[in-house]
Amino acid sequence: MTVATSKKLNFDWPVILFMVAVHVGALFALLPANFSWAAVGLAIFLHWVTGGLGITLGFHRLVTHRSFQAPKWLEYFFVFCGTLACQGGPIDWVGMHRLHHLHSDQVGDPHDSNQGFWWSHMGWMLCEIPCRDEVARYTKDIFDDPVYRFLQNFFIPIQVALGVVLYLIGGWSFVIWGIFVRMVAVFHCTWLVNSATHQFGYQSHDSGDRSTNCWWVALLTYGEGWHNNHHAFQHSARHGLKWWEVDMTWMTIQLLQTLGLAKKVRLAEK
Repeated sequence: MTVATSKKLNFDWPVILFMVAVHVGALFALLPANFSWAAVGLAIFLHWVTGGLGITLGFHRLVTHRSFQAPKWLEYFFVFCGTLACQGGPIDWVGMHRLHHLHSDQVGDPHDSNQGFWWSHMGWMLCEIPCRDEVARYTKDIFDDPVYRFLQNFFIPIQVALGVVLYLIGGWSFVIWGIFVRMVAVFHCTWLVNSATHQFGYQSHDSGDRSTNCWWVALLTYGEGWHNNHHAFQHSARHGLKWWEVDMTWMTIQLLQTLGLAKKVRLAEK
């Protein structure tokens, strides 16, 4: 496994084993005994809560780019939802994404798309890449926050606690669909923003990298697929800039704005 620096990287075995376990766990959904429409509905709902409200709105647009301001309690709620996606702690997630924008498709980009689809999709997470050591430098606004520190350190026990709650409510079918299937779906939807939207689609703006607008990724990720727009206007709360570029997260932010819960909303400069 190599990156643009041509340096040999070591595999991150704890992460690899975790990913294998989660994907194997999702396969148990194929057993008829684990199927129920209630469990499927739960998975879809939690996909939106963890991937939509948590990762897309919370981790990404609110915290990473500060595209709008929200009351601290609401920020913590969205970040908690993102923590339930189990994509690492919020501090690491925010730091790595800020590094991605700083070095997009260049040396230093954690998931440089020039290294191929597999690398940008998930290969980079399975290796001990040097830029992980720079996270603290790029997360000074949240690094010492006790709530962020708690969620950073205990995101796996929090996921286990959710699994216990789901088991008590609906048994193993709720655990299989609400934890494993949902996590795998959110994983790959999120990763498509790193891989597919640097490979497929169109460019509306000269963003200085390979980022593209990809409609089907936008549908899967609540608007994140309008990635070229985002890279051109990183601090914009709205990613779908054309009327037909549907951006569900932007609609959510507009609702929060109407309710007085989103302020100082930043938009693309025309």
